[in-house]
Amino acid sequence: MIASAAALAVVAGPGSDYLLSLLLGIIEGVTEFLPVSSTAHLRIAQALLGVDLEDGYWKMYTIVIQLGAILSLPIYFRARIAGLLRTFPRGEHGDRTLLNHPVSLTLLAFVFTAVPSLMLVKVIGENLESLYVMGGALVIGGVLMWAIDRVYGNATRTPSMDVMSTGQAIWIGLCQALAAVFPGASRSMATIAAGQVTGMSRPAALEFSFFLSMPTMFAATGYDLFKSLRPGGENPIGATGIDAHGWIVLAIGFVASFVVAYAVVAWFMAWVRKRGFVPFAIYRIVIGVAVLAWAFAAAR
Repeated sequence: MIASAAALAVVAGPGSDYLLSLLLGIIEGVTEFLPVSSTAHLRIAQALLGVDLEDGYWKMYTIVIQLGAILSLPIYFRARIAGLLRTFPRGEHGDRTLLNHPVSLTLLAFVFTAVPSLMLVKVIGENLESLYVMGGALVIGGVLMWAIDRVYGNATRTPSMDVMSTGQAIWIGLCQALAAVFPGASRSMATIAAGQVTGMSRPAALEFSFFLSMPTMFAATGYDLFKSLRPGGENPIGATGIDAHGWIVLAIGFVASFVVAYAVVAWFMAWVRKRGFVPFAIYRIVIGVAVLAWAFAAAR
């Protein structure tokens, strides 16, 4: 069985662990790239399923399934990535430079995300467990997304990330860092809305959000996984403390998250080309109100 200090609040046995892993992997895959906050949904699942995601094993498990979701991006965008690298640094039309090529702007936005995030790491940690912060961020983010999409939804000044400016990249990177401070805000929501405000079209804002998430999330999950697997670190279990059953559970969650995330990315790109983000804003508001009601009820 899984080398974990927490007992599952579901029917005991290996089969229940596999089913639980499949369910959590699906939740991660669905919510990682939609602007609805995967963190909030995993916390809700934690409470409903009776799993202590702060326990050593399950904490590492959440990192592994997030990595599965993130790996879907370079696979899905492999042709686009190859094209950008092939035309670096002049761009497809020869009008780009080393400083404003999409690859450079993605890395620039990453820097403006990473530096503030490292400075605010303690603040981020303090908010992770707050249902009030999570619910409030879901509601406020939903309202902002709704308003921004209604006002800027038809923006065409920047129809593609191929013609983005340096200022747009810096602004989006800073907004992503701010979103990290408030669980429930959603990195995806912040980058999409930030892009729209600067005149990016919906597809351009979404595509850049996906591209920026690759270095950002690979760096974040890689760092967290290193700490998790290091014996004596934040997660004392270490890789040597996981038996065969535990590795199978990790593999199920990883694969489920990867497959579902790949399908969601493909669907979301097609959806945004024809429709806006308002349905996701409404969903955020509804879920946020439910989380706040839950938090107030639990405090009584």
